[in-house]
Amino acid sequence: MINWASLETVFLDMDGTLLDLHFDNHFWLEHLPRRYAEQYDLHPAEARDQLVNMIMAERGTLNWYCTDYWSDRLAMDITNLKSEVGDRIGYRPHVANFLQALKSTGLQSVIVTNCHPDPLELKLQRTGLDSFVDGIVSSHQLGRPKEDITFWKDLQQLAPYRADATLMVDDSFPVLESARSAGIAQCLGILAPDSKQAARETHPEIPCVHHFDEILAEIHQQRPLPSAG
Repeated sequence: MINWASLETVFLDMDGTLLDLHFDNHFWLEHLPRRYAEQYDLHPAEARDQLVNMIMAERGTLNWYCTDYWSDRLAMDITNLKSEVGDRIGYRPHVANFLQALKSTGLQSVIVTNCHPDPLELKLQRTGLDSFVDGIVSSHQLGRPKEDITFWKDLQQLAPYRADATLMVDDSFPVLESARSAGIAQCLGILAPDSKQAARETHPEIPCVHHFDEILAEIHQQRPLPSAG
């Protein structure tokens, strides 16, 4: 599925790849509409419809992911509202074993996320995820989302890499297609990003897994542990 022996760097999405996307889906589709309805005296269904329409209009742009943008747009403290349901932040299955496998076989692991720095900090506080990887880059540091093909060239400023020795792992097919178009050699899709929802269909051209236990043996077979002594 993946040529692990050829790799130096593994770029990892966070939400829906390492962390359960249920937190984000619950926040945007349930918790925020409920609090928005309370603040603006709307029926919950009306509040949800308004929010979904506003959010979908920004899809694929940096605003879609920007906490500051939505805080200003809605006149609500989005980061604080996210902390209200922070207990839902958690790992996807087998993530710890997967990250340990990358580290033990000498691969550099870098989280490359569209998550805004404020909720990113909240998620790191809740999970300690930063202790398992070699670095973290938010697309907000570069001013463009991962869906933008020029993001990958700009990423060299913060996380230098050789495209022909790099793997990108993400639950977003548009992001993976962007990475491939930018020259990233290998991509891997995640089919079950949200533990509360059914798995999605596979991509016709990109290898995919539901969970990381499907590839752990493959990693160790292609990149055996360094011999002692």
